[in-house]
Amino acid sequence: MPKYLLIMRGTDESNAAMMADIDEMMATTRQFIEEMVKAGVLLAAEGLDDPGQGVVVDFSGEAPVVTDGPYGETKELFGGFFLLDVASKQEAVEWAKRVPAAPGAKIEVRRVPGSDEVPQVDK
Repeated sequence: MPKYLLIMRGTDESNAAMMADIDEMMATTRQFIEEMVKAGVLLAAEGLDDPGQGVVVDFSGEAPVVTDGPYGETKELFGGFFLLDVASKQEAVEWAKRVPAAPGAKIEVRRVPGSDEVPQVDK
């Protein structure tokens, strides 16, 4: 079966709304994860730390440049993901529609290609 990544994207506003009631958000997220486990579709799930704790390595110039977060120019922040093993994109979308999310957040659904789909380099 194909794998799909549900990428959680938030804005400063949606992240603030989520943090305002973090206990309820965590409880509903744990319940959602349990539902995916029972359905046998969850392969992995992780949330990410505050973007202010991260760095960006920029390869625009001759040498990589490392910049500490937070990133004022970023409109949407990657907050975490669920990796699912489902039969179709539509099934992944149905799970994405059930993700506990604050108003203004988005879930991006992307298929993960299998190793047989990655171009092979001739040696």
